[in-house]
Amino acid sequence: MAEPEREGPRAVFFAFKGENVDGHDYVADAFKRGAVAAVIERDVDAASCGAGSTTILDVTQAPPTTPLKTPLLIRVRNTLDALQSAARFWRQQLTPRVIGITGSVGKTTTKEVVTRVLASRYRVQHSTGSYNNEIGLPLTLLELTDADAYIVLEMGMYVRGDIRLLAEIARPHVGIVTNVEPVHLERAGSIENIALGKRELVESLPPRPEGVAILNYDDRRVRAMAEHTQARVFSYGLSPEADLWADDVETQGLDGIRLRLHYAGEQLYVKVPLLGRHSAHTVLRAAAAGLVEGLDWQEIVEGLRAPGPQLRLVAVQGLQDSLILDDTYNSSPASALAALNLLKTLEGRKIAVLGDMLELGDHEEAGHLKVGCRTANIVAELITVGERAHFIAQGAELCGLPRNRIHETVDCETAVAVLREILQAQDIILVKGSRGIKMEQIVIAISKEVP
Repeated sequence: MAEPEREGPRAVFFAFKGENVDGHDYVADAFKRGAVAAVIERDVDAASCGAGSTTILDVTQAPPTTPLKTPLLIRVRNTLDALQSAARFWRQQLTPRVIGITGSVGKTTTKEVVTRVLASRYRVQHSTGSYNNEIGLPLTLLELTDADAYIVLEMGMYVRGDIRLLAEIARPHVGIVTNVEPVHLERAGSIENIALGKRELVESLPPRPEGVAILNYDDRRVRAMAEHTQARVFSYGLSPEADLWADDVETQGLDGIRLRLHYAGEQLYVKVPLLGRHSAHTVLRAAAAGLVEGLDWQEIVEGLRAPGPQLRLVAVQGLQDSLILDDTYNSSPASALAALNLLKTLEGRKIAVLGDMLELGDHEEAGHLKVGCRTANIVAELITVGERAHFIAQGAELCGLPRNRIHETVDCETAVAVLREILQAQDIILVKGSRGIKMEQIVIAISKEVP
């Protein structure tokens, strides 16, 4: 079913059948909200949709011989195929420069910062939230107008072939690959399959000079993708061997990071409002996009410094004047380690509330153990949530965190109860876990109420 915010006057409603909800049951409601057409793949009650005046167009049969009236029911074999075909067609009518971004971690933040950099000169469209799949990407493309010079698209994957499909629809000119990590490993099968899936983006790019692959030099699997594209390769990283590289990375807690950029013999210090040392790579990706698209340093720095939401990790005030680092959107070993590294830079007594990390496949035990070990010299107290998070607790104990400082819980409600017991004034609390664990409930429970 179409996202609610996409509905409205003159809209077209695509009825998808999900596991629990069937969009065909909401066609009449879509028409009441102003939609002029609905794309369906099974029969609906036409009378209830338009008081008997609804026109039914079946594209699987002969073209109609009478004028079409709205509201219009468009019958297709498959609504998802129809959506993708519509996006493919619309993309071919316009000539924006298309930037595709993929990788295991950091796609959404990179998308936002790249957008801000390019927007310092151009009108830029971009995918909202995590519209990065076979439904979200076509919806984003359908919002393009002829006034948009660029569109920045996030591309996610569960299995090989996902990104190839997205690239076939969007036809990107520039591909940015962030990293390859064991995320969604249960579905992908192996880290090698993840790398091959991400590589589909650079394989789909047009030849140079039109096509450009922006690759993370510090990730060996991403670096190796340079051999599998006809596009120009532009590398970034913390190594002087990269085309664009950074050093003197200094994290300034919740004030952002400062770093020195190197490119073509030039050096430039810049401070940006992104949190954590790992954000240096986000800065490099966005700056690389600006450079390959012809922006000057003044425009690039303006975009990097532009205010914008800290998309994943948000600092909110908690009970007893505590500070909560809300990083509950999702979790993987790489992103959990990055959040812990940020936590370490902050002054104060620290508590980590860490939940299960899902879909790690064979990497499940090792990934949780590694995260747990990292907590040992950072936090005063550790609370784990969920069955898999037992390995986080185990890793923390193995690496020296006293057992009486480790609290294993089975659910968020119990974790909140423990947290309320051990919480002290002005503590700093990191809350992080996979979406399926619903760790945001913990943040809500201990957030300070605003009068």
